[in-house]
Amino acid sequence: MAEVKVAEAQIVRQLAQQLRVDSIRSTTAAGSGHPTSSLSAADLMAVLVAKYLRYDFDNPHHPNNDHLVFSKGHASPLLYSIYKAVGAIDDHELMGLRKFDSRLEGHPVPVVLPWVDVATGSLGQGLPIGVGMALCGKYLDKLPYRVWVLLGDSEMTEGSVWEAFQTASHYKLDNLTAVLDMNRLGQRGETALGWNAKAYSERARAFGWHAIEIDGHNYEQIDKAYSEAIGNTGVPTIVVAKTEKGHGVSLVANKDGWHGKPLTADEASLAIRELGGELNVFVKPSKPTSIELSMPRACGKFACPTYESAISTREAYGDGLKALGACRDDVIVLDAEVCNSTFSEKFARAYPERFFEMYIAEQQMVAAAVGIASRGKVVFASTFAAFLCRAYDFIRMAAVSRANIRLCGSHVGVSIGQDGPSQMGLEDLAMMRAVFGSTVVYPSDGVCAARLVETMANLPGISYMRTTREKTPVIYRTDESFPLGGSKVLYRSSNDKATLVAAGITLHECLKAYEQLKAGGIFVRVVDAYSVKPIDVSTLACAARETGTIIVVEDHWPEGGLGDAVLEAFTRDSMTLPRVIKLAVRSMPGSGTPQELLDAAGIGAKNIVETVRSL
Repeated sequence: MAEVKVAEAQIVRQLAQQLRVDSIRSTTAAGSGHPTSSLSAADLMAVLVAKYLRYDFDNPHHPNNDHLVFSKGHASPLLYSIYKAVGAIDDHELMGLRKFDSRLEGHPVPVVLPWVDVATGSLGQGLPIGVGMALCGKYLDKLPYRVWVLLGDSEMTEGSVWEAFQTASHYKLDNLTAVLDMNRLGQRGETALGWNAKAYSERARAFGWHAIEIDGHNYEQIDKAYSEAIGNTGVPTIVVAKTEKGHGVSLVANKDGWHGKPLTADEASLAIRELGGELNVFVKPSKPTSIELSMPRACGKFACPTYESAISTREAYGDGLKALGACRDDVIVLDAEVCNSTFSEKFARAYPERFFEMYIAEQQMVAAAVGIASRGKVVFASTFAAFLCRAYDFIRMAAVSRANIRLCGSHVGVSIGQDGPSQMGLEDLAMMRAVFGSTVVYPSDGVCAARLVETMANLPGISYMRTTREKTPVIYRTDESFPLGGSKVLYRSSNDKATLVAAGITLHECLKAYEQLKAGGIFVRVVDAYSVKPIDVSTLACAARETGTIIVVEDHWPEGGLGDAVLEAFTRDSMTLPRVIKLAVRSMPGSGTPQELLDAAGIGAKNIVETVRSL
């Protein structure tokens, strides 16, 4: 038995040195990268991969695989060196690090690399996403896989990390282990806590975690810590590992000024010799237990809610979620402690086992959505649109991850009334339109909102629904369809003098304006642009030809919203730009009734009428 342990330890040591050597070789060949950040965590990862990680690299989609998330994504040379050591890639590919068309990008991304679950590189995101993965394993799929997250000490100052700490503790995620590579040095010098392992541990324990302090270069201590983490129940575990940045290479070990700098060819040659030369260690991690995961069931057809009177689109969003949950058991909903305002509470009451409360932690909410979605679930997450701004980096990175998540922002624009500008989402359309590959919808009545929830469930990428606080009249039949890239022309005639384009609350202001103008003998076309991205180019082009002027009315700042989406429609295929007038919120609003604020912003019915008559 002793001989086996000695042999095992020898393999781990050789693997760690190989990971260091390959991290240096690949970054030197690339002429860029982060070798010293990789060297510090090599021992930690060598023990994990050789002994504790349960992963079938030939079947990366095995439902019971463990998950290894490099939250410190700049240590990707170490991750890629692991892939080489397990036989997932060869040395030729490793040496293509950071080259154009290489799968091995500067920071890891999924899809191109099937062993990567999510994109990292923006610090403070790996642990919150890991929380989502752990939630899915423990409560949804009920699988025994473990989530391992490698953290850097610099990112421990990110608030999102502590959102993850509190959420993981709240949900008792004992299937989650964070490994803190406490190497003391950040990009510009020493980190806030340096090597103060006690401080990190005490903070973690204050958040309800089990904390273990070790020497991150002592294989026996690393081994014991991982074993203890796996045996721990009821709470998540963090291994606080004191490491040395650039460990094993005297030129760079524990020296400032080497962050993100590769070694020259001569320096690399000396460093590799110091590490014992190039090795060719191959390790085969243990495979996970084979478990049959039940496939999601379609339990019937989506039953669109029916409405007899006015209803807010935020409440119809909740109705749509509940109806979707009834016919699909893979639908998961998250909210940030405002579910009684976003109305996701309707889903929560009907399907509590598929609803997760993230409390006031919007970054964690979006991250958990990404983590759960990476396990194949259909995830919706909602809060006030204004508060999604706080999570924008997570949304941006979700697109890099090629994640499929659905977001809903309620309480948009000045029409929320007395709560004032701190609660008013006035930037959200611009924000969400700018996300790569995103879909943005903005329903104007309850039927449209519920139907678009059904549509969003099947969309790839990041999709966003903007919902209104105020109740609005129902204008569509229950069986109406709302294809993406479409719109609804509510009024048109051969005598139209202009086209009013709106969505949400301002569409109803346009309908009021239409009636007032009609009474005065002036006819205008009215278009419900419920699909903001993609926008209905053909309908807008037709309206421009036939009416000459387009007036966009939106409860949003003038920059980046519906008006700019309309303008962008005319930049395609050398189209002639018509006269486009944007009525939008142009001054800082205060408190007041919804109608007072709409009128004060110049987007109420009377303002629309005045604008048309002024033409």
